[in-house]
Amino acid sequence: MRLEERQVPVPGPGEVLVAVRAVGVCGSDVHYYSHGRIGHYVVDRPLVLGHEASGVVVATGDGAGRHEAGQRVAIEPGVPCGRCRPCRSGAYNLCPDVRFLATPPVDGAFAEYLVVPEDFAHAVPDSLSDDAAALLEPLSVAIWATRKAGTGVGDRVLVTGAGPVGLLVAQVVRAAGATEVVLSDVVPERLAAAPRFGATRTVDARETSPVAVVEADVLVECSGVAGATADGITALRPGGTAVLVGMGAERETLLPTQVVQNREITLTGTFRYANTYPTAVALATSGAVDLDGLVTGHHRLDQAEQALTAAGRDPSVLKPVVLPGG
Repeated sequence: MRLEERQVPVPGPGEVLVAVRAVGVCGSDVHYYSHGRIGHYVVDRPLVLGHEASGVVVATGDGAGRHEAGQRVAIEPGVPCGRCRPCRSGAYNLCPDVRFLATPPVDGAFAEYLVVPEDFAHAVPDSLSDDAAALLEPLSVAIWATRKAGTGVGDRVLVTGAGPVGLLVAQVVRAAGATEVVLSDVVPERLAAAPRFGATRTVDARETSPVAVVEADVLVECSGVAGATADGITALRPGGTAVLVGMGAERETLLPTQVVQNREITLTGTFRYANTYPTAVALATSGAVDLDGLVTGHHRLDQAEQALTAAGRDPSVLKPVVLPGG
């Protein structure tokens, strides 16, 4: 990894120039740094990482009238084409031509300045910190998963994987009305943090299968581990719903198909999110979701490598944040 100087970008028509204030480190950033790829996305040229970003608008391009200079914003990192069938139907997260920050070959937000279309820079109130505004992105992942699950009042939800997304899912499903949220993981430090983020019970998957603990209405699988997926589906009641969020290293995995068939389990995946930022802002502003509590360290731009390796050195690390402004 290196730090290099570049020209400040100039916003084009309908775009805004954002001075980046905070960028959360995502597992995808760590994968690209450590392995050089995620699935068929391969880093074959220099790539700026970081896609969970917030900042302040400092300039606007021609025709951009949504924000004035000085407006604090959260940056939605995926810009779709707007023309294809998924975009036209509102499912722009499925756009085959989406340009997503820090996904090869698109540079990301570990930078002092970033140009984005004004519609993908969402105004945030002053009550939200820069950190929280940046973490509206993973919160959007959790909101989308909860919508796909159809979580409602009184549901029992099993969340496998107590990383940042799993902890956010636990909070969002509680806000949606779930009365029991069981969080499963193999890292004691993450399990210890789980009750602060909405979990009513925790399961150490090294010792106990979730099947022995809960008959869930909904599974939200956030680990990407094949065994967790199979155990989680098996822990569902007849007619339950399984939502797969976590992505593992393998393209394929074995599923308990007889359980899915015999219990008529509804099984779906998720891919990012669409139309979630207004809800994310509302949840974070209301206090229903704690974003600042996830942050476990701050790093300057020239310390980005330390931020990317922090969780590997210390299992209690949840969300390092890079501060490009210093």
